[in-house]
Amino acid sequence: MSFPSAGADRAAAVIPALNEEKTIATVVRTLKASPSISEVIVVDDGSDDGTAQAAERAGADRVIRLAENIGKGGALLAGTRATSARTLFFCDADFIGLTPAHVERLLAPVLSGRLVMCAGLRDRGPFLTAIIAHLPLLSGERALDRRVIEAVPPRFLEGFRVEAALNYACRARGWAYGSFPTLGVGQVRKMEKIGFWKGLASYAKMIWEVGEALVRVRLAKREFLRT
Repeated sequence: MSFPSAGADRAAAVIPALNEEKTIATVVRTLKASPSISEVIVVDDGSDDGTAQAAERAGADRVIRLAENIGKGGALLAGTRATSARTLFFCDADFIGLTPAHVERLLAPVLSGRLVMCAGLRDRGPFLTAIIAHLPLLSGERALDRRVIEAVPPRFLEGFRVEAALNYACRARGWAYGSFPTLGVGQVRKMEKIGFWKGLASYAKMIWEVGEALVRVRLAKREFLRT
């Protein structure tokens, strides 16, 4: 299935960020250097460090500062509402090794209208990356037509449920989406950022919310088709 052209040959990047002052600047500069990105929007999701200032110094076109932490899904929606771009590029703020070439490859099938969403599979070595390609796409780097996030019921944009909800929005409507390995791209582990026990608790919460979402979205197909 093909899709109408996005109507423009460039996209807006949206980066949700919570206490990511150490990595946000590199991510912003990478996206600014990507030819198909027209604007970079950072949503500071209630950080208590210098995330917003680091993003501004790195050249972000817009930094939205949220007074309270509302979670990744809410931050992505806030960034989406701040732009009229038809094509979006969602990107986590703690990526390591992301290049403009990765960004361009993810955007190409969406900008051309061949896919409505294209996600990257972070590099976990040949064996694990091959396995992950057959699992639900939960990656934070993805290009998409804005219709995808607009098709997600608001209650599925809470916490870590957003990636599963974006996938199911496509499935429920029969929209073609895909992925490819983003070799060389990694991510700072939560244990390195907030300590072992807090990081472990955060991973446990993420796994619970993702697993819950994978079940709940399938029980809410009518909601996805109404949105």
